[in-house]
Amino acid sequence: MSTTPTQTVEVPVKDVPLTGEARLAQMARAKLQRKRKESAIEFVLLLAACVSVFTTAGIVYILVKESVVFFRSVPVWDFLTDTQWTPLFDDAHFGIMVLLSGTITSSAVALCVAVPLGTIIAIYLSEFAGHKTRETLKPVLEMLSGVPTIIYGYFALLFVTPLLQKLFPELPGFNVLSAGLVMGIMIIPYVASLSEDAMRAVPMGLREGSYAMGATRYQTAVKVVVPAALSGIASAYILGISRAVGETMILAVAAGMQPTLTFNPMEPAATITSYIVQVALGDLPHGSVGYQTIFAAGLMLLLLTLAFNMLGYWIRRKYREVY
Repeated sequence: MSTTPTQTVEVPVKDVPLTGEARLAQMARAKLQRKRKESAIEFVLLLAACVSVFTTAGIVYILVKESVVFFRSVPVWDFLTDTQWTPLFDDAHFGIMVLLSGTITSSAVALCVAVPLGTIIAIYLSEFAGHKTRETLKPVLEMLSGVPTIIYGYFALLFVTPLLQKLFPELPGFNVLSAGLVMGIMIIPYVASLSEDAMRAVPMGLREGSYAMGATRYQTAVKVVVPAALSGIASAYILGISRAVGETMILAVAAGMQPTLTFNPMEPAATITSYIVQVALGDLPHGSVGYQTIFAAGLMLLLLTLAFNMLGYWIRRKYREVY
């Protein structure tokens, strides 16, 4: 007698609806999990912010600590007012004005190139260029900021300087003018990109209102868009100044690194950053007065950059437009 196997038929069981207490418990668990994830994300963001703060604090601590040791041997007044900078000679002088003059002169030459050209490029990209033109030109422009500065330095020394010597035969081989011009070319992407972003952030309603009043595109760009984006454009200028003040390799290669108190861009000069490189790569013993000068010069450079950043913050707050 054969027996046939019985087949078990599974009957789907519908989800039992949760009661009020079970639903509240499930919602509480989901809320707790979401809160834990948000807390973890906030902790990671706080940690990233603290890294930048602690890094800045560490830099300031090192500069101040080593500068205090330097100023025990050199009076602060002599450091600020002396007109000679010969810390490595037997008759040592520590006048930071010599290095400041080179830094200010090179930065001024660079800004004379970067500010007008960067602003014109920003106005064109924001108000006149088509979409395809903008998407093509802006990446090419920003590629300039990716070129190593040592390449810019040799470009200034081997190409720009001989070209300028044809116009000015008395121009020496090392000079601030060629280094400043090339440095201005390097800064153009910073000024142009940030200024263009500030102009594109201006509401389209302002442009349309200007067109409705009969203004041309040029009049709208110059008299409406640029004043409305003035705070962002000023911030771009301040960033360009800070970038110029902190530049090292272009000036170390093309400016000559000769510590002379001059504001003539057609003469060789030394800047704060180029002097720091010169001493750091030398063989001075650590702890000597000559070696400690790099920390005092670095502290001066930090204070100068901080002053420019505070100026930019003040301009941004004063001329900021709220729409």
